[in-house]
Amino acid sequence: MPAVTSTDSAGPARVEGIDVPNVEGWFAEHVPGVALPLTFELIAGGRSNLTFRVTDAGGRRYALRRPPLSHVLPTAHDMTREYRVISALGDTAVPVPRTYGLCEDVEVNERPFYVMEFVDGHIVRDAETARTALTEAARHRAGRSLAETLAALHAVDVDEVGLADFAKRDGYIERQLRRWYEQFRNSQVDGVDTASIVGEVHDRLAADIPPQEGAAIVHGDYRLDNTVLGDDGSVRAVLDWEICTLGDPLADVGLLMVYWTEAGDQAAALLGVTPTTVPGFATRADIKSWYAERSGRDLSRLDFYVAFGYWKLACILQGVYARYVGGAAAGDRSSVDGFARSVVMLAETARSALDAS
Repeated sequence: MPAVTSTDSAGPARVEGIDVPNVEGWFAEHVPGVALPLTFELIAGGRSNLTFRVTDAGGRRYALRRPPLSHVLPTAHDMTREYRVISALGDTAVPVPRTYGLCEDVEVNERPFYVMEFVDGHIVRDAETARTALTEAARHRAGRSLAETLAALHAVDVDEVGLADFAKRDGYIERQLRRWYEQFRNSQVDGVDTASIVGEVHDRLAADIPPQEGAAIVHGDYRLDNTVLGDDGSVRAVLDWEICTLGDPLADVGLLMVYWTEAGDQAAALLGVTPTTVPGFATRADIKSWYAERSGRDLSRLDFYVAFGYWKLACILQGVYARYVGGAAAGDRSSVDGFARSVVMLAETARSALDAS
């Protein structure tokens, strides 16, 4: 965990990613009741957006989100989109942090940022946290709460909450297939054949896309560790709206099934996601049943969306693999040969899901 940094009587400390005097000035102007000085602690970072825990002199805590320090693409890491959707959901049944303000003036902190409530609770990323933070009853409750929260998200009327122009609504899967397959084809590694199986699954997906039944807010990365849970397992907040858009809600359900691993799943080792294998967590069948009950949606073609989820992850992993080989392997690919096998296994798992559909 990075060290906590703060301002003090000797003057502002330097915080990577935060211009302390400017950001404190912004807080003073936009956040009612804030007590300076502030302390900043990076709690999530990397190529994704950075999240800082901000604590004021009175002990009140906030969360500040900003783009990464590098690797910023022109259309990526859009703070305005994140802020807009979280704010729009504030008065709905979807639990999200309260937002305090968006700063688009790059003179303040070099990049746009926004500030929201810091929600206390558990973020369950691994089996050990699942065992120690939650009772078996709470683990079971977590599954039902995730399913019901997702149904609540998909029930939000996008026009009513002011998101009518947030994104295109129709043709979501078609657009996603084009986007990820293009990225995959731009990420080939010499001497490694992952294209055969990934291309085969792409063609099968593209040839049999289910009709999109309405348009909903699609989180895009809805899974256990993108939520904050209370002690009883209930979802207290949904986080990481970085790739949220409008489209086919069943894409969220399919991806949740991919990440909701069960004991014995081969894919669990590939994805590095194991918390839901701990005793007490509901099964995928339970999650599907609870979502269908609450949403009223037809899940008879859900295997297609599960297959799409695995295939998309194969494309994403291929991009990681290509970047690593190109920049970090220094001519020796022995340490990253497992990437190619994992890409193939994810695509094969997608094919198996299609076979079952």
